[in-house]
Amino acid sequence: MSATAGSASATVRLTLLMCSAEVLGMTSLAAFPSFLTELSALWSLSGAEAGFIGGAFFFGYMVAVPFLSGATDRVDARVVFVLSNLLMALGMTGFALAATGLWTGALFQAVSGAGLAGCYMPGLRVLADRVPHDAGTRHIAFYTSSFGIGTSAALLVAGALGRAFGWQHAVALMALGPVLAAALVWWRIGEVKPPAAHEARWLPRFGPVLAHPRVRILVSGYAVHCWELFGLRSWLVAFIAFGWTLSAAAPWLTPTEAAALVMLLGQPASILGNEMAGKVGRSRWIVRVMFASGLMCWLAGAAVGAPWWLLLALLSLYNVTVMADSASLTAGLVHAAPPAQRGAAMALYSLGGFGAGFVAPLVFGAALDLSGGTNTPLAWTVAFGTLGTGCLIWALFARGER
Repeated sequence: MSATAGSASATVRLTLLMCSAEVLGMTSLAAFPSFLTELSALWSLSGAEAGFIGGAFFFGYMVAVPFLSGATDRVDARVVFVLSNLLMALGMTGFALAATGLWTGALFQAVSGAGLAGCYMPGLRVLADRVPHDAGTRHIAFYTSSFGIGTSAALLVAGALGRAFGWQHAVALMALGPVLAAALVWWRIGEVKPPAAHEARWLPRFGPVLAHPRVRILVSGYAVHCWELFGLRSWLVAFIAFGWTLSAAAPWLTPTEAAALVMLLGQPASILGNEMAGKVGRSRWIVRVMFASGLMCWLAGAAVGAPWWLLLALLSLYNVTVMADSASLTAGLVHAAPPAQRGAAMALYSLGGFGAGFVAPLVFGAALDLSGGTNTPLAWTVAFGTLGTGCLIWALFARGER
């Protein structure tokens, strides 16, 4: 494949390749959430402790992303992507072979998260540096939606492997995904040097990036979006598992299969949401979606005692509102950031988003503990309410800023 995507067909091929690599690398996101209920019992974890392990993944991301994403202003993002996938595989292998409780589990989750920090946004940078600026935003929307597709696929794989081999072997086998992603990108994509590489620093300067008002509002919007998204994904399997225990009729899906279905149904919303943003205005669309998801979280949490099919339907609808602004936010950031500062802007964007992703699972777990525990339906409603509060506040603020 050529180093740049100078034609429409080359752009399509490059986009498909990077989407495939992203899907392969998403196995790390399912390594702990898929087995949260089992490991909570095995390691005698409270809700807050389980949330801490889940959040440690995003803490590792938050710590590493300023360097790894910012480094793409200095070196080819392809190199960062490949090395970071290998780091992610190392963290997953360590989790499978050496995690025995709260602190070791959190440590290897953090290593995996640090690996993802050099994959998600640097992978988007691989695309952005090789696709003409006037090519629109659809390739960005497809890449962004592949994040959720990969997570859904990872949940299905984790569930199947876990039933066949147990959680340790399942996570170890899932570590092959990032290795394959690294090999695919290394062998199929040529080198491109970033613009103004000789002027860039290894650690990005956020001051010039924050001088752009549009970048500031998108960074804060992504933070509340990720708070909601990763808080939901960290606890979704456990929530469904509890809901299944209250269902009068036996569901025909396992909790991991149901969670994968919920997340998969949300992916078209990311792509279609980006199309709608182009028609009604990006700011207007994002504000409306934030309002909707901030209200839907309460309805989804309150459905824990509903028939299993209704619970799934409401969770799916909620996830659609969560995902409907995802690609719009990211595409907006890519186009708002000056090309020479794109890596720094992506680093700040990811730092805010995944920093919120670190705190959200912990707050969710603490809300569960304080409201009666994981066996209390009301506690799940309260915990779900913590997911959308930031969206409502941001939407009210952004609406006044338009």
